[in-house]
This record gives sequence, C-alpha cells and structure tokens, in this order.
Amino acid sequence: MSARPHPPLKSITDATTPRHAAGPGTPLAAVGEPKGAARKGVRTALRSDPRSGDGRYPVAWLHIVAPRGAVPTATSRCLCGWDRSAVGRARVLALINAHSAHRDTCPLRNPQEGRAAA
Repeated sequence: MSARPHPPLKSITDATTPRHAAGPGTPLAAVGEPKGAARKGVRTALRSDPRSGDGRYPVAWLHIVAPRGAVPTATSRCLCGWDRSAVGRARVLALINAHSAHRDTCPLRNPQEGRAAA
C-alpha cells in the first residue's frame, strides 16, 4: 500500500493565462464626519477644565515619619528655599514649631511689596 500524495494547499494558477490590471473599485458609502471635520476641531474640547482649582496651590510641606519604636524624623520644605530636617523627638517638635513660624514670615505667603503702600 502506498500513501496517497497530499493535495496542494495553494491553488496554482496557470501561467499561460494573461493577467489584467484590476479595475476601479466601487465608491464606499459616506459614513461619519464630513470631510475636513478634523480641521474644525471638536466643540467639547473647548470647554473649561471642570477640575480647575480655586487658585490655591501648596507652597510649604512638612513631612513627619514616626514609626512605632523607632526614632522620628521630619522634613520642612518651602518653595522660597526653606529646607530643614530634624531627627529625634525633641528636634522634630522644635521643627514643627519652626515650620509654623515660617508660615508667618515666608515671602511667598506674605508679599512685602504692598504693605508699605497700604
């Protein structure tokens, strides 16, 4: 018994038939936005940002780390250049007081220009 040969997986066309260029296709149905809509923009993109803030933004940060049974640490930073850190309970408490006092003297929170005129 001999095994039958497998049929070819691809159909091979006869090379003797002449080839012709494909004709123009049928026009597609016009669906969606009109031509040139991308240049006009989207109306919903022109709305104001609903998440816009009230004009306030952070100026100073106080970061305290006090894990149970470990030495506490703290860092006080401000956009004006104030940058202090402390290690230990007594020094962290002193830094907290200094951070609170800095809020009253910070040039970014209390501009000095208009005070003399008022």
